[in-house]
Amino acid sequence: MPTAAAPGDAHTEGILILQIVLALAFTVWAGLALWVRKPGGLVVGRALLVLWLAAACLFLVGFFLPQWPAARPLSASLYLGAVVLVLAWWAAVRPSNDRDWIPDVACQTQGTVDGDLVTLENVRNFHWRSADDFDVRWETRAYDLRRLQSTDLILSYWMHPGIAHALVSFGFGEDRYVVFSVEIRRKKGDAFSTLGGFFRQYELSVVAADERDILLVRTNMRGEDSYIYRVPMAPEAMRSLFLAYVRRANRLVDKPRFYNTITANCTTIIFKMMNRIVPGLPLDYRLVACGYLPEYLYDLGALRGADSVAEYRSRGRYTDRALAEGDAAGFSAAIRRGVPGIEPRQAAAEPARPASA
Repeated sequence: MPTAAAPGDAHTEGILILQIVLALAFTVWAGLALWVRKPGGLVVGRALLVLWLAAACLFLVGFFLPQWPAARPLSASLYLGAVVLVLAWWAAVRPSNDRDWIPDVACQTQGTVDGDLVTLENVRNFHWRSADDFDVRWETRAYDLRRLQSTDLILSYWMHPGIAHALVSFGFGEDRYVVFSVEIRRKKGDAFSTLGGFFRQYELSVVAADERDILLVRTNMRGEDSYIYRVPMAPEAMRSLFLAYVRRANRLVDKPRFYNTITANCTTIIFKMMNRIVPGLPLDYRLVACGYLPEYLYDLGALRGADSVAEYRSRGRYTDRALAEGDAAGFSAAIRRGVPGIEPRQAAAEPARPASA
């Protein structure tokens, strides 16, 4: 019969297993960080990754081959030294606003508030002919908060049903809207990577833009599938959310921050701002898998005008309307046509006056 382990032996074994699990977890995390960030460039970065994995393997060999008593102290010393170096390197990876950015995030939106008047600098209003062919236009626009009338959530999908980009559009009447979007700020030559978003590969950016720029490019140029949801809010709540975006944009100008796929993305930033307006909003996995935000809002009773999430999605899908309208003055009215919670007169197109609101 097997002999029962002594309490002291079981305790020691438990500590040993915990050490192995922590070492494996940190080894994987650090290996991915080195793989993504490539400190010193591709060649140097890959060499450092090989050295890191070699130190980790020696350390684990010391655990699993106790017949080599001399291996443990040596391998542990090498591994701990490597851990210190990795942590020191990681602490030195700092966000910056001074990089060679791609054009659509090259400028940072910032705003000044004078009573009810908000002036936004660097509102993006590109004219897109294709995803790679566009006219660069950054504008200064003024918005009177007394005329703020609506708040719309836009979700734009490009791959998995649970993955979408969330934007918020504020309406000031007469077909005048400004969209705030929390974006990754990519450098020239960077490709988007969900994994990179975990490892400080991109900075965070708040972009204010015209709908005929930031919404049209996603449906008509990038082939994304987009939906709009009217979110009824009290005037003071809309005003607070608008000003929260302005403050967030200003803070990023003064103090850059890294984008993070989980903790600092397009949806979690909206949630944090909304939670200050309506404290106690429940945390939910759909704040990360933001493609399912309509279900979250429906469960909270935040959507009106339809009897089911399926109806909200069906009537809120504006991809075909955007493709049909193209870069025309009636774009904003067209994408809202038939959307639950929006009266027909609210979606009627009127001449846009983009210079001010």
